[in-house]
Amino acid sequence: MSRAELVGWGVLGLALAVFSIPWFLWGNETVVAGLPVWLWWHVGWMVLTAVVFWIFTERAWGIGIDADVGDPPDETRSHPSAGGRPESAPANEGDST
Repeated sequence: MSRAELVGWGVLGLALAVFSIPWFLWGNETVVAGLPVWLWWHVGWMVLTAVVFWIFTERAWGIGIDADVGDPPDETRSHPSAGGRPESAPANEGDST
C-alpha cells in the first residue's frame, strides 16, 4: 500500500470522527419529517460510516500493521538462541524465564 493511501485513510478516519458530532447544527431547531435535523444527521452519518468502514475492510484492512509479503519474519520471537521460545513449544510449568 502506498504512503498516499495510508495518509488518505488516516485523513478520512479523522474526518469521520470530527464530523460525527454535528457541532455546526448546535442551536438549530429545524424539524424534518417530525424529527430534528441533528438526528437525521446522525442517522445519515452512521450509514456513511458503515459504508466507509466496509470499503476499508475490503481494501485496506491491516494497513500499517501487516508486514509486506517480501519481508523476512521477525526471528527474535521464535528463535531459541535469540532468547525466545518457539511458538509451538509449550512452556514448562516450573520455567521461570
